Amino acid sequence: MPMETPVFGHAAVATPHHPANEAGQRILIQGGNAIEAMIAMAATIAVTYPHMNGIGGDGFWLVADKSRRVRAIQACGPAGSRATLSALRDLGHDEVPSRGVLSSLTVPGAIAGWQIAADMARAFGGRLPLALLLEDAIRHAREGIPVSASQARVEPAEIDELKTVPGFAAHFMPSGEAPKAGDRFVQPALAGLLEQLAHAGLDDFYRGDAAREIAADLDRAGALVSREDLRRYEARLREPLSLALQGVTLHSLPPPTQGLSTLIILGLAERLGLERASSFDHLHGLVEAAKRASAITDREIADPAVMSADPAGFLSPGFLGHEAAAISMTRAAAFPLPGAKGDTVWMGAIDREGLAVSYIQSLYGDYGSGLVLPKTGLLMQNRGVAFSLDARSPRALAPGRLPFHTLAPAMALFSDGRTMPFGTMGGDAQPQILAQIFSRYRLGESLAAAVDAPRFTLARDGGTGKSALQLEDRFDESLLNALDRAGHAIDIGAAYADSFGHAGALVRHSRDGRIEAVHDPRADGGALGL
Repeated sequence: MPMETPVFGHAAVATPHHPANEAGQRILIQGGNAIEAMIAMAATIAVTYPHMNGIGGDGFWLVADKSRRVRAIQACGPAGSRATLSALRDLGHDEVPSRGVLSSLTVPGAIAGWQIAADMARAFGGRLPLALLLEDAIRHAREGIPVSASQARVEPAEIDELKTVPGFAAHFMPSGEAPKAGDRFVQPALAGLLEQLAHAGLDDFYRGDAAREIAADLDRAGALVSREDLRRYEARLREPLSLALQGVTLHSLPPPTQGLSTLIILGLAERLGLERASSFDHLHGLVEAAKRASAITDREIADPAVMSADPAGFLSPGFLGHEAAAISMTRAAAFPLPGAKGDTVWMGAIDREGLAVSYIQSLYGDYGSGLVLPKTGLLMQNRGVAFSLDARSPRALAPGRLPFHTLAPAMALFSDGRTMPFGTMGGDAQPQILAQIFSRYRLGESLAAAVDAPRFTLARDGGTGKSALQLEDRFDESLLNALDRAGHAIDIGAAYADSFGHAGALVRHSRDGRIEAVHDPRADGGALGL
């Protein structure tokens, strides 16, 4: 049976896990604005969905105010001062390890992003105290919460890889077994850290007593991030990238994220004249646009400080027209995709004043590095794997350098007054997933139908190294046959599999203020509101 889109009269939130929705709704009920609700949701989901995100990771915000100005918060940390090429090569590594202490070589940025967001919330009239915003997260960490179905689905091979990382087994496997759905999960050390931040302020994470404890545990573990690295870090406000299409302007994050890729795909899709969702032209056109966008991202996007190209140049009418003209609408192009799996959470919120938030928070891989700091219960990210140990690469590891980020929340402002924050998890495939959802909605599908519809992702098989077009098994067989005839290397995946992303979206209608909100049936959440 087709999903129905929940509609709310004044305000709404959407997340991949129900406790986060409840935290956000509670803040809205108590008079908080959308940014305050998002901070509460971000804190809560860091506790209740730890395989997908955490406060030892990074975050990226897009905020649209009622005047339709869009602001971006870049809350991603740089490589630590000890994170040099020689430090890893001297230990015998040709690439950054995917797990363990050495993968956790960047400063966690999420909390600094919350701080900028909290200041912004006050500028928009927010008055709720930090202790109230963190209340649900602290309670769930202190009293425990049932393990989600998504957390229980983490592959046994990944758990085996992680359980030898310092702190992981003691924190996540106290019984000696992998977490099972419904098991009670308690995190007293993390509760203590959140209580400290609620009392002393978020800055304490980087420059106070919390920072001292975090840095001491990092030192004992042999990590490449120091207390001085924490002290120097600050999140940044950035100008978002934008692309004007017919009847809508799209916004995403600039480098070091792959937000550019989402805009390129949708810019190419418009020029290809894709008019009917679920048709061969629609799916083939999006796939071919994604290939070209991915090639640009892989070649160009890195720390902005070392990039030679202006990202806005790839969104110019001339460039997009040239790229669209190179796409064959009958034959599949070759696609040497590097490919990487990444887990994260996207959440959205809109309040009664029309303030809208699109936010992503991430550790990168399942459970990030696996490194859990004993005094604070802080699970550290493994974002360091985005660096290269080739000194000639634009993504070469260097102290103070920002890693490439797959995280790409989006915001659409329609000329008829609609506001649409949307986003997804899904690693490298995030722009592909976002383009599918947005194009379906723009072509007339309901918000719920656009999020529920079967998806594709372009991926590389880890065993063979060959690229394939992965498709959910819900696509019509005649469409699969047409794609095969066009030369696509097809791999069929299970319906509603996590590998096709956990996406969500909200749409506020300016005429009456009603808000449509939906989150992915592939996850454990949904939408709540007023």
